[in-house]
Amino acid sequence: MLALALGVFLAGCATLTPGQIGTAMPIARARPVEILPVDPLSAELESYYARIERDRVASGLMRTDNGASEGAPSTTRLADIYMDVALREEHARGPTGFGGSANSVLRRWEAPVTYAVEFGSTVGRAQRLQDYRQISQLVSRLAAASGHPIQLAPLGSDQGNFYVLVLSESERRNAGPRLRALVPGIDDVAVRMITDMPRETFCMAMAFSRGTSAVYTVAVAVIRAEHPDLTRLACYNEELAQGLGLAADSDGARPSIFNDDQEFALITDQDLMLLRMHYDPRLRPGMTAVRARPLIFSIASELAAGDS
Repeated sequence: MLALALGVFLAGCATLTPGQIGTAMPIARARPVEILPVDPLSAELESYYARIERDRVASGLMRTDNGASEGAPSTTRLADIYMDVALREEHARGPTGFGGSANSVLRRWEAPVTYAVEFGSTVGRAQRLQDYRQISQLVSRLAAASGHPIQLAPLGSDQGNFYVLVLSESERRNAGPRLRALVPGIDDVAVRMITDMPRETFCMAMAFSRGTSAVYTVAVAVIRAEHPDLTRLACYNEELAQGLGLAADSDGARPSIFNDDQEFALITDQDLMLLRMHYDPRLRPGMTAVRARPLIFSIASELAAGDS
């Protein structure tokens, strides 16, 4: 039983005209026009999310810097933020679904993590390549910060254990069978959280463990294909990181993407410190806040002092 923690190129060659001497030069041929299926439910959402992104950026939100200008965090602040995002469930599961927050044990991966990105048919080739490059850069940063073996599967491969689905509205609503194929044992409540996701939810990640274990074995992130570039990139940053175990957002986390205020769009230096703490070998899956607290403060002290 699973437990939930929340394209074509054509090439040609020239012919030689009578009397022409020289090397045949290739003729540049236009790439065939890519004809994509249109999701009739996407147009209004594209306008909606584009408007929100414009408003946020105009208000000084969705910053793309690393947050270093905010200064280095103190030991206490770094430890407190870590405990708030790593040892708390923002959407705790109850008898009828998911509701308020609750304390949590430390949850993370023990096996190597392989992200596999799957795009819906409405996402064009150029967009796929751009997103894949951005995800690849992000995955490299997550691996370096955590010290955990993390990689990205080749584009088009579904051989992974952390699935990133980029879907249009109709594709997401009908994603139940695909979710059940990728995550055997996923229950109906978890599936409905994705297929019935309200438009106010921009993206989502779910990580699963076996039974009562605190060790993740499979995860899935869902990103809306309708998002404009910066919002979609922000979703990749947040969900791919949160699915590693930093699962909750906190009003006190700043500078950070783990905050619902949307001040930062991309993962910050402090967020990478939190990830390094989370995969420190002194901490173990299943630890409670009480048991982990002394170790957390010790690790935070080292990081705040710049100890490498």
